[in-house]
Amino acid sequence: MPPLQRCGLCTLVLIAAASTALAAIDPDDIARGDQTFAERCSSCHDYATGQTPTTDALRTRTPEQILFALRSGVMRPQALGLSVYQMQGVAAYLTGREPGESVADVPEPNACKKAAPPIRLRSTDWNGWGYDGTNARFHPTPGLTAAQVPRLKVKWAFGYRGSYVYGQPTVVAGRVFATSSTGRVYALDAATGCTRWTYDAQTAARSAVSVAVLPRGSRARAAAFFGDDHGSVYAVDADNGKLLWKIQADNHPAARITGAAKLYRDVLYVPVSSLEEVAAAERKYECCTFVGKVLALDVRTGAVKWTAALLADPKPIRKSDAGTQLFGPAGVSVWSSPTIDVQRKLLYVATGNSYTDQPAPTADAIVALDLATGHIVWVRQVTPGDNFTMSCARPRVCPPSGPCNLAGSANCPAEVGPDFDFGASVILRTLPGGRRILVASQKSGEVYGLDPERQGEVLWKSRVGGGSPLGGIEWGSAADEHAVYAPISDALLPPQQASPGLTALDLATGRTLWQVPAPAPHCSWGAVGCLNGFIQATSVIPGAVFSGSFDGHLRAFDTASGHLVWDFDTAQGFTAVNGVPTEGGSLDMGGAVFANGMLFVNSGYGRLVGRPGNALLAFSIDGR
Repeated sequence: MPPLQRCGLCTLVLIAAASTALAAIDPDDIARGDQTFAERCSSCHDYATGQTPTTDALRTRTPEQILFALRSGVMRPQALGLSVYQMQGVAAYLTGREPGESVADVPEPNACKKAAPPIRLRSTDWNGWGYDGTNARFHPTPGLTAAQVPRLKVKWAFGYRGSYVYGQPTVVAGRVFATSSTGRVYALDAATGCTRWTYDAQTAARSAVSVAVLPRGSRARAAAFFGDDHGSVYAVDADNGKLLWKIQADNHPAARITGAAKLYRDVLYVPVSSLEEVAAAERKYECCTFVGKVLALDVRTGAVKWTAALLADPKPIRKSDAGTQLFGPAGVSVWSSPTIDVQRKLLYVATGNSYTDQPAPTADAIVALDLATGHIVWVRQVTPGDNFTMSCARPRVCPPSGPCNLAGSANCPAEVGPDFDFGASVILRTLPGGRRILVASQKSGEVYGLDPERQGEVLWKSRVGGGSPLGGIEWGSAADEHAVYAPISDALLPPQQASPGLTALDLATGRTLWQVPAPAPHCSWGAVGCLNGFIQATSVIPGAVFSGSFDGHLRAFDTASGHLVWDFDTAQGFTAVNGVPTEGGSLDMGGAVFANGMLFVNSGYGRLVGRPGNALLAFSIDGR
């Protein structure tokens, strides 16, 4: 097939997906990595556009990251038929050295010398994605005041081995729980960074860990729950990391768990997403059959209590111009952590876009599910007709070796949407006087205030950014008692249309309180992949809101005025407590979290744009 027709998945070289079988051939193929790269990927990166990294950008990755993308990432269609030696050759060609040993073969050297006390959940912890079931990302009692924020300094750094940053840390009972792109899950001591235990999942895991004390009679006192990029859900003993149970949430080969599971009354609510819209870039792929869903699991056993599919089952529709069967409806991934409404006994999820032309009334929507049954109670769709797959991505220049991909061809829907789905969790807050409000932040650059008592009726809508497939608002806003703090990426827009930065909106009305433009990008690694968009999810404590940007800077702003009060460049080298060479990079996905006077953040997501890294940083007042 022409090189361009196979390069759609190259555009997201660092997104994890299902693994592929590998043939074994001569190790001399390592020396021919340049030839393999030229045959399989060079046409994509020679004509890099949008989210596609250039060859120069790929050279800034580690060989382990390149190999991981080929073996377990969306590069797997390009890697079909390649041996592991050929994949190693590509990694060596791009980076100048061969990939190292598997993380599973190497234990962490900095084991804690003293046993930890039993797990006890406290309000001073940060458990899961959004601090609590409301997903407001607001910690009211962090043990840290706004006046102390300028004194924050790194207390310790930990280096993810053979990995790049993937999720968001969770801090519970004096432990930091973290996932990684190799699948290794860590429990570290929050005060020192020493390793309490590790568990190696079957593939990459990027959901934030959620911790629960289990009911009496369970196999462990407390469990840590997380999902991986094969769509599996794990429960491990939170005290020692031993596996309690594991289930497959969805058997679709593109399914994965991106959003953190939510816990309520001994039930684990798990969102399921997929990368099928990326797989659809392959012209011969039979698109599309994935349907987003939510599962309710028994925390003790993993037994499924109910499954809520958010679309009807896909049916054959027609043949594509490539001669393959097309299906629909499909899509509606749930990328983010669900939100619990204890008062109304509802679960709120924000959904992704549709993959086909078939009607998808739950796409780009807020969906309310009954906690007990999974029955859909109401749907509030905000962007109808957002039909998109990566087969719709168009290069600026069409190479002579293959045709341009146009709307309606292969797996691109005839009516193409803007790819403005929700990557952010819904926020549930209570206003003065007792009225409640849902806040939904979209990649379109719009923030919605919805009425949970009136089936998600729109109370207000505010535009804070231009919007793009990378946001707008990509991973989420935060909200305290008075305001919503929306980070704007606008990463793929022309400069004259983009307005990256941070905006505070009045929680009750959506009125703009203040807006801070992103500073000019200043990247320690140079100009390649250097952007200034605020893409990381924001987090807030009383008086200060924290926002991370592509250039690696974590900044804190005064919640009343928007004035900058603290700026730390995480994209630098650190001496790690586990002895691993450690360097930060771009700040993306999960934001800063707080517990007992400390701040924790991952630095180096850099999977699509920006700079990858492998640093988990712990800050305290004056670094003490």
